[in-house]
Amino acid sequence: MLQKLKEFRAFPARYGFFPYVFLIYLFMPAYYISIEQGWKQTLGIGLLLLFLVTYRQLYNTFDKNSYTFWFVVQIIIVLILAISYNLYNLFLGFFSAHFIGWYQSKLSFYRALGLFGLAIIIPFLVKWDTLIIETIYFYSIFMIIMLISPFGIRSMNSRMELEKKLEEANEQIEELVKREERMRIARDLHDTLGHTLSMITLKSQLVHKLISKDTEKAKFETKEIERTSRSALRQVRELVSDMRAITVAEELIETESILHAAGISFTFDGDSKLENIPLLTQNILSLCLKEGITNVVKHSQAKNCAVRLLNHPGEIELSIHDNGKGLNENVRDGNGLKGINERLRLIDGFVKVISQNGTKLMITIPIIAKEKKAGVGS
Repeated sequence: MLQKLKEFRAFPARYGFFPYVFLIYLFMPAYYISIEQGWKQTLGIGLLLLFLVTYRQLYNTFDKNSYTFWFVVQIIIVLILAISYNLYNLFLGFFSAHFIGWYQSKLSFYRALGLFGLAIIIPFLVKWDTLIIETIYFYSIFMIIMLISPFGIRSMNSRMELEKKLEEANEQIEELVKREERMRIARDLHDTLGHTLSMITLKSQLVHKLISKDTEKAKFETKEIERTSRSALRQVRELVSDMRAITVAEELIETESILHAAGISFTFDGDSKLENIPLLTQNILSLCLKEGITNVVKHSQAKNCAVRLLNHPGEIELSIHDNGKGLNENVRDGNGLKGINERLRLIDGFVKVISQNGTKLMITIPIIAKEKKAGVGS
């Protein structure tokens, strides 16, 4: 029960404080109801509470029929409060005007708009005899605004929906490109290295058999294994050189741009050149940095992010530290960190996550002498 209360939200989190700000406009109808007496005051309080329920339901309902039901109930309440209490309650129609713009179908939109138009015109006509010319102008201006505003809201919602679809489409395209790249690399590895590695395996088995029978022949075969392995190394190097490699220095420029666009301040400490570090290592480190910064922007709600890059003898250490809310379990087990771990395993690296005073990702990659030679050797 307590867990359900903790999870309860009056309005969806994606709307922020906007739905709560609108509630300020309920003070005026609440005042006019409070000056009534007896059953009329009680009924008015009940109608206002029901109006609050419709307001919440319209934010939380996604079924078209249920949405229309709560919209009609809200319109009826506005109609009753404007006729039976005070014509100023007509301005509650701004709530309903907002929700009309959420209808995606043109037919539903215009039907809702027509119903809304009747609901705000009827009280105006009923109270006509009590109005003076200045008041008529005053109400007319705001009624016109109420009838026009759904078009603007609908246009804004359509644009936001298009932007969302475009973002989803871009993500799908990016994922397809990654998948195609993985398949291409897999094909190339199979085609270029499959035969060579099979040969090394067979020769190794032959050496194992010859080592106690024919030492000279075994020595010759080990030389052949060395020659074949050098050929395999050259093939890997050629394959990597065909891939689009990103240096850490290039990725840091992109990192600063992304963080500033998200309103997060950025500081960097260290040497981004990483001279004499193999391009493959830099590429993987850059991809890990990109993934870490993406997590900061999407999940951290941070104001500051610091990146530190240290090139120690024998290893590189990259840390990404933000002052946000820390990682929850969903993000900690998400695809982003799994992707970082998978990439780092290729070069014997590892990542450590510290969720204290924000989140700190510490990525360590060993740089051994053999790897440096591989980047320069024959």
